[in-house]
Amino acid sequence: MIFQPTDFPSLKKYALIYDNYNFETQILAASVRHTMHILECAKNRRRCHYCPSFSYHRTVKTPLTDSGLAQFLADAKKLG
Repeated sequence: MIFQPTDFPSLKKYALIYDNYNFETQILAASVRHTMHILECAKNRRRCHYCPSFSYHRTVKTPLTDSGLAQFLADAKKLG
């Protein structure tokens, strides 16, 4: 089954049914445009497809990630 981001309540209902009866299926989320949609899919253990690369990169690249990585590299450099 393929769901649009606005269908997340339906996605949860169908996922529960499939999980309860151990149906072997995959539920895909299509037209994912926002980082919150990506996170919602991840929380519900569903695969995201048709996700623009800029949406995905926004989930992993944040100012805190950059500053944390810079601090970690500086500390590692001090240790030799």
